Amino acid sequence: MKALAIDTSNLVMGVSVIVDDRIVGELTTNMKKNHSVRLMPAIENLLQEVDVKPNELDKIIVAKGPGSYTGVRIGVSVAKTMAWSLNIPVTGVSSLEVVARNGKYFDGLVCPLFDGRRGQIYTGLYGNIDGVFQMVQEERIIQLTDWIDILKEDAKRVLFLGNDLPLHQEKIVELMGDKAIFGQIADHNPRSSELAALGVSRENEDPHAFTPSYLQLAEAEAKWIANQKK
Repeated sequence: MKALAIDTSNLVMGVSVIVDDRIVGELTTNMKKNHSVRLMPAIENLLQEVDVKPNELDKIIVAKGPGSYTGVRIGVSVAKTMAWSLNIPVTGVSSLEVVARNGKYFDGLVCPLFDGRRGQIYTGLYGNIDGVFQMVQEERIIQLTDWIDILKEDAKRVLFLGNDLPLHQEKIVELMGDKAIFGQIADHNPRSSELAALGVSRENEDPHAFTPSYLQLAEAEAKWIANQKK
């Protein structure tokens, strides 16, 4: 199995290549630069570096959102186009789950989050159940204060992860106290190697039918739909 993993769903751009059970290459940047300009050269350079030709790939794995609408669309569009042109399947993995995997050895619950504006966050809850790291609260977009009320119902400590954490950390500490644990500096970037490892065993999808996961409509789309109903 040879697969290419792509994540542009937020500020971080990540690309990796997995061959059988080994990550042979990974590229990660966390900068305010245009993913649409940089992604294809990054893919081309990484494939050349690890000596894997595009026609040797068995599938494309992509972080399918939620996240930046533009970022998600760039990654998904490139993944679908490559999969279609190579006649191979595409596999999507939640962008939140990729971040959550950085806390897979934490003895408690893991809460990845992305800022959703207006006091909202994109989030979910993960943890180890019977030795398997998995989702324990479904992903959603929710007011941070409402989410904290849900988290406080559980007695376990919660590890918060994500590059948008500084926007919400003060409020989290205020509401959760010492039950809130925060990841270290290297814990917040999504790793495309984790994306690759997750995606190799996930369900294959037809590139034509594959859709991203935004968890909510873009504001402009929501207003357009509301206007159509009037």
